[in-house]
Amino acid sequence: MLERDVVATVHRLQLQELRLWVREGWVRPAESEKGPVFDDLDVARIRLVCDLRKDMSLPSDAVPIVLSLLDQIHGLRRELRGLAEAVDTLPTETRQAIVAAYRTGMSGRR
Repeated sequence: MLERDVVATVHRLQLQELRLWVREGWVRPAESEKGPVFDDLDVARIRLVCDLRKDMSLPSDAVPIVLSLLDQIHGLRRELRGLAEAVDTLPTETRQAIVAAYRTGMSGRR
């Protein structure tokens, strides 16, 4: 999607805001000959920034902090999913030992 398509899709967004958010690095669209191109993930992030700024009245200086924390959470979830998939390929006995060690470690933290 081009800028104007995004603004037409996200009704509470103005073109100037979108351009500011891109300049600030809150949204990182791909570049093309026609300008920035936004994919579905970019549009979801734009909706999130709208929620943060407009619905939750989050100050501009706090937005990059919240976005960074959310990006870290998503990155950790991706890594954890990869780890779980790798563990699933191990023999049953090894998987059971990992689960037991994890539960023992978690019970010591409560």
